[in-house]
Amino acid sequence: MVALKHLHSAVVTIFSLIISIDAAALVQKRAGRTSPPTGCLTVRGSGTLSGEYNTFKAALTALGSSTSVACIFLYSGTYNEQLTINYAGNLTVYGYTTDTGSYKSNTFASSTVNIASANFRAYNVNFANTYGAGVQYYSNCYIEGAVDYIFGNAAAWFGECTIASNGGGAITANSRELTTDSGWYVIDSSTITQADGYSLTGKVYLGRPWRALARVIFQNSVLTAVVNSAGWTTLAADATPIFEEYANTGAGSSTSARIYETVATGAVSKNTLWGNNWASWIDTSY
Repeated sequence: MVALKHLHSAVVTIFSLIISIDAAALVQKRAGRTSPPTGCLTVRGSGTLSGEYNTFKAALTALGSSTSVACIFLYSGTYNEQLTINYAGNLTVYGYTTDTGSYKSNTFASSTVNIASANFRAYNVNFANTYGAGVQYYSNCYIEGAVDYIFGNAAAWFGECTIASNGGGAITANSRELTTDSGWYVIDSSTITQADGYSLTGKVYLGRPWRALARVIFQNSVLTAVVNSAGWTTLAADATPIFEEYANTGAGSSTSARIYETVATGAVSKNTLWGNNWASWIDTSY
């Protein structure tokens, strides 16, 4: 699971996790992971032991130019680093957790991470301030931010996520600008709410068009009272976005006063978003 958090102090996009999955990197799901799997390089920020690394970057450097299958295990801690992950082989990163089935037991948070290598996986690691674009899948995530904190252009699926605003403004700012562009945000079976400690009733918008042909759908989700009755708001001049809602519930789900609303005829499927081969790169065991 990957939990992504957008902080007030940084202007970032979460559309950076360019993950290409290879069958050789398959990992068996476990109830917990509190010690390094065999063969992993180990990172421990506090109380580093012999043979371990005290930074994530040091462990990445130690991988060198090899193309062998590799893994890195990160003990609990906050690692404030700026990273480029461009390892040529299959790389898996594990974060210390007592529950591999949920992000809630994670205690590791990473700062800016640019993942440039194929065949990369990360389990129970919280990424913040990542960079890039592509075809992406986010499952069981916690995403927090204030304005346009999911932005850019990607064919991205957000499933079973909690999307929590910590300030008024739009959640999404999609930058699709061509009719031939496959870019689309699908927010499915998720909860749109406010972060703990905030009172934002009616102050949050589902999105605004960063580019003229922005495309976003919220479906099968719970839209709480934080969602403004207009639903969507403006940004790009002369925009004709495709902003849809389908089968949502909650105090903010009424579409009677929506602007920019395109009537959805049904839920968008993963096949519609990505084509029929998506199961080859999504780790369905997780």
